[in-house]
Order: sequence, then structure tokens, then C-alpha cells
Amino acid sequence: MPDRPRRRDIVITAVLGLLVLFVLMAGGVLEPAAWLAASSAFAALAFIYFLTAVTRTSPRPAAQIARPARPSDAESAEAILEKIAVPVLLIGPGGRIERANPAARAFLALGAEGGLLSTSLRQPRVLEAVSAALRGERGAVVEYASLAPIESHVRAFVEPIRMPVAGPMPWRAMLVLADETSSKRAERMRADFLANASHELRTPLASLSGFIDTLRGPARDDEEARDRFLFIMREQTDRMRRLIDDLLSLSRVEMNEHVLPSGTADMRTILFDVADSLRPMAEARSITLDVPDDLPPVEVTGDRDQVYEVIENLVENAIKYSPEGAVVRVTAEDDCGRDRAEHAPDRIAADSARLLLAGPPFDARQRYGVVRVRDCGAGIDRRYLPRLAERFFRVDGQKSGPASGTGLGLAIVKHIVTRHRGGFAVESAPGAGSAFSVFLPKPAVSQTVKPASGSVASDTEVLAGQE
Repeated sequence: MPDRPRRRDIVITAVLGLLVLFVLMAGGVLEPAAWLAASSAFAALAFIYFLTAVTRTSPRPAAQIARPARPSDAESAEAILEKIAVPVLLIGPGGRIERANPAARAFLALGAEGGLLSTSLRQPRVLEAVSAALRGERGAVVEYASLAPIESHVRAFVEPIRMPVAGPMPWRAMLVLADETSSKRAERMRADFLANASHELRTPLASLSGFIDTLRGPARDDEEARDRFLFIMREQTDRMRRLIDDLLSLSRVEMNEHVLPSGTADMRTILFDVADSLRPMAEARSITLDVPDDLPPVEVTGDRDQVYEVIENLVENAIKYSPEGAVVRVTAEDDCGRDRAEHAPDRIAADSARLLLAGPPFDARQRYGVVRVRDCGAGIDRRYLPRLAERFFRVDGQKSGPASGTGLGLAIVKHIVTRHRGGFAVESAPGAGSAFSVFLPKPAVSQTVKPASGSVASDTEVLAGQE
């Protein structure tokens, strides 16, 4: 404390003063009466100064006043930047990434240390806007789209920033990336939904309108015609309901196609559930649904509801397009490499055509769970295989009749498989039926490199008609 040394100094000075007066009296310089008067006066003065020092509060220097700890402006900006959920980057001279928050590192797959922006973001218009900002020019907003590995839409905001550094003060560029994939998909889906719905619903609505007019007019009293027309009207109504359900399902899948699923699902359990739900449909047409009881557990990374929808669509199509009394075979395989997952060990015919409708980039370390569905239908000509996953595409001969579908089932399967970073393959031969294979990646914890026994296809195999 600053006032304690002051009081101590006063006491020492008073004692020394009294000693000096005592020495002067002993030496005969002062008379005893004079010494007593001087000592009393000196002691009183010292005591007064001592009390003054005790009661007085001396001001402390401003540097010694306690202040609450407050981070610097740079530290505050750094903490805020780290917590922002939107990708934000600070680009320095030469286009080098000086700062990137966690959202930006995840979005651009940046390493621990930032490198050149051009190596992580290959968008010329964005790089040109960053270069202009580094020269101190006005900021810009750039929109760009990427199609690999899946379609995405991003809006980039670029603004110049002048940083206070030692020496010259070069310009920096602040780059903010806003993912607008969901909004773009929503806009496109609304337009597609209106176009597709108006096109596909026009025919059944026209049929219903015609039958209603007939029942109100010429067939008013014709009971046989009325029953026949009402049966057709019910079929058309069911078709419109299935069409609307499939359109809504496809829209939901496309909305989240760019979001990778994080859960897990057992394809074997789902396969048994689908078989139980569709067995009455198969029995109504005397079709045998062959599902082995000894299938292994097939755990994959995925959304269980969407995996269920994939398997249900494939099995339902196989039942629908197989003749009465036929057999539909459904199998599952676990821990397969890419070749084994894409190509079944046994071909359905010597001249069958194979095609990969959707597939992830090749990775020799990745393992997959597989479900294969084989029907005994008329088969599909190889020229139609590339179009199987198109919306509303139906093979000639399958566009009418009780087995007619909406043409959206395989499109839904393809989009779900793409979202799961899996694969979708088909093998078919006219007169021998078709076999569809869906393979989804296994969780990372069980990705071990194992040789896939019985693999019959190589990476260099050229598939007939493959896109």
C-alpha cells in the first residue's frame, strides 16, 4: 500500500529527532527545561503528521485502478467469426486464405492451414471479384452453381477491407458464401410440379369429365354401362391419387438431396418389412415373393424411411410387371466392394445389358450394403435403359392397363440413392426379365478393406449403353 511507508517514515523521523535533542542536552548545548519544551513540541508535531497520514487517502495512479478484463477488438472479432454458421473467409494478398471460420472450412473442405483460394474454389467469377476487392475496388455479389458431386447453388458476397498492419496497408477481401441450394430447388420443384401435374392429370380428368357427362345423359338409365363407367372412374381416381403422392414424395426427396444422411439403417430388416406389406399384393396375382430367411444383417448409412421407400418401389414394380404365377427374388449382401455391389455374380442372360443409373465416385476402400430385386417380366430393351430413371418415362407396353404406374418410382429411387451417395444399377434382357441393384455405403466404423469374394466384373468393363 502506498501510505504505509509514509507513516513509517514519520515515526522514524520523530525518533531520530528526539535522539538528537537528547544528545544536545547531554552535551550541555541545551538546558533541561529547553530540552523538555523542544521535545514536547517535536513529539506533538510528529503525532499530528502521523494522524494526518492515517486518515488521508492518497489518490492512486490511473494505471493502478482495477479494470474489468476485456478482450481486444481483434480477439472479439475472432470469437464472433468462429461462431458464425455462415462460411466467412478473409483473403489476403495473392489470393491466400488468411482466416476461415469452421463453417467455411467445412464448406470448402479446407485443411488446418489456409492455402490459395483458387485451389479450393474453382469459380472464375468469384476469383475475379476477390482480385478486384484486393485492389480496393467495389465489392460484388456473384452467384454460381456446381453440378459435382451433386447440384448446388451458392451466392458469394465479396467486400474489400483495409486492415491496420505495420508498414503499407494492403487491401483484404472478405468472402461470405451463402448456400441457396434449398431455395433454388424449391423454386424449380414448384415449377416442375405444376408442369408435370397439369400434363399427367389432364388425361384422367378428361376421362372423368366424359364419363360424368355420359352418365348424366345417354347412360342415365343403363345400369350395365353405369357400373362399367364407375369402375373406370375409380381406376382413374386411384391413378391421380398415386400420381400426386409420387410427385409429393419426389419433391421431398429433391429438397434434401444435397444433405447427406447421418443415421443408420438395416436393409435386411427393411426388406423383411417390405415383403410382409407387399405379400398380399403378390398373392392376389399368384406371384411368389422369394426372400431368403438367412440373409445377413446389412447396416448402411441412411435414412430408414427413404431406404424403405427405395426397396418398396423396386419390389412393387417387380410384382406389378411380372406375369401371374411368376417368382420375384429379393436378396441382400453385406460388406461388398464397388464391383461386387454394382454387378451381380450371376447374369440373368448371356446377352443381358447392364447399366449404372446412378453411382458415387469410385473408392476402393468404401464398402457397401446391397439389395437386389429380380423379376420375371418381359424385360427391357437396352435402348431404353438410360431413360429408366427419367420422370414419367414408361417403357412401351407398360403405359396402360392395370399395371400402369406413374413413371416416377425409379426417379424417386435414383434421387434417394444419390442423396445417400450410393449406387443404382439395372440388368435386363428381353424375355428374361430385369434385375435392379441398389447399394448404399456402410458406416465409417466398419469400412475395412476386404477382398470381395466372387467378384466377376472389373473397373474397365464397358457397360452396354452406359451414360
